[in-house]
Order: sequence, then structure tokens, then C-alpha cells
Amino acid sequence: MLAVENLEVVYNDVVLVLRGVSLEVPDGKIVALLGTDGAGKTTTLRAITGLLDIHEGEVTKGEISFDGATITEEDPSTRVRRGISQVMEGRRVFVEMTVEENLRAGAHTNRDGERVKEARERVMTLFPRLADRRQATAGYLSGGEQQMLAIGRALMQDPKLLILDEPSLGLAPLLVQEVRDIIVEINQQGTSVLLIEQNAKMALSIADYGYIMETGKVVMDGDPAKLLKDEDVKEFYLGLHATGEQKSFRDVKHYKRRKRWLS
Repeated sequence: MLAVENLEVVYNDVVLVLRGVSLEVPDGKIVALLGTDGAGKTTTLRAITGLLDIHEGEVTKGEISFDGATITEEDPSTRVRRGISQVMEGRRVFVEMTVEENLRAGAHTNRDGERVKEARERVMTLFPRLADRRQATAGYLSGGEQQMLAIGRALMQDPKLLILDEPSLGLAPLLVQEVRDIIVEINQQGTSVLLIEQNAKMALSIADYGYIMETGKVVMDGDPAKLLKDEDVKEFYLGLHATGEQKSFRDVKHYKRRKRWLS
């Protein structure tokens, strides 16, 4: 469904951020894109959704295609109408609007009244708490409820591809598990998912395929089970020694990446 081929992105005509990134999201699958802060995950997302211009970024090489059509130069609204919806990092709901108003805003490019009705019913079924709080002001929802609202708002477009940017960020472990299960259910209902995460364990536990980024390029990709067994992944992303002993965050932070990742 989505293909990114040999993508290069430059910011402010000077800083090369992405260096030949290639990845695919097959129809009906969940694909995880992992990496630490500064690895290039968010820039990849902006290139896919068309929001690079806002951040003074430009695709200087490569191609992005969706459903067989090249979208590299298309504006963001056109990509949304093609069926790409995203949930940005940090939730970013309209805090002064109600839950119901947030959901209506998510459907603003969906002109088919019957599809909007079906999408709303889908959201309320996925998130019963939102159904109970339809008239509540979004700013007064808990962090977990706001994340559910952000996902629900993106689903109001009835997308073919849902892009999630750090959906587990700042959530308690029980809520991370709940969000994980919701992503699986959304995918089982027929929506493809590109999951951008630092939480490697959560992302790879539900993904059909995984990519790992460092310093603006993909350094490893493959079957999630294989990635979870890789010693580099376990040590750097899961904080484990080869013996299985967990290290402190400080140790992980200063872990030296393998030379082959930087070559």
C-alpha cells in the first residue's frame, strides 16, 4: 500500500536528515518503525504525510507512492483524501472542544454522510469511554482518554492507512497495553498501520514487519521475532545484557552503537 524508496530529506537547504530511507507497508499489515530520538522517524512521517514544508524540510531524492500512485509532491490534504490519516505525537486534541466536536473535525474531508456515520459508530465501539463522555471537554480528559480521542479522530476519515507517532508516550503500562490491543483491533478491521515507536517491545509484539532507524537511515529490518532476539536490539532498545540482566537507563543511554549501524 505504501512504498518509500531511497528517500533523502534536507532541512533548511543544509542539514541532511534522511539518507536513503526505504520501507514498505503492505495492505492490511502492521509495520513498526523504531528508533531513538533524532533517528529520523518523525522526519520520515512528515515526508509521508506531506508536512515537511512547514518545518523547512524538502525531499531531495527518492519517491513515495501510495496505492500505486506517486504522492511525493502532493499536498497534505490530497494525501488525507487518498486515505492516509495520522495521530501525531503528544495527542494534540482540540482541548477546548468536546469529544463529539473533535470527532466531527476528524471527518471534515469525508463528504459521504453514511461513511461518517459508520466511522463514528466504529469509534464509539472501539472506545466505550469516549461514548460515555461525548459532551465532555477534551482538555479535561485523562492522558489515556485523550490518546483514544486522537486515534478516534483519525479514524473518522475512514483511512486505508493509519500512522501512529509514539502512541504509548507518557502512558502508564496498563494504558500502553490497552492502546496496543486497540491498534490490533483496528488492523483486524482492515486498516493498515504504520507504528512509529520507541517502545520496541510493544511495537514488535504486534507488528508483521519491523524497521530500525539510526542517524537518518534504516540499519536493520525484518521479522519482529527475529529483531527481538537480536543482541543489539535487546541491549540498546530493551536494556538487556546478553545474560538477560536489565541495565539502568543511564547505561542504555550511553550504549555505543555497533559500527555496522553507522557505516
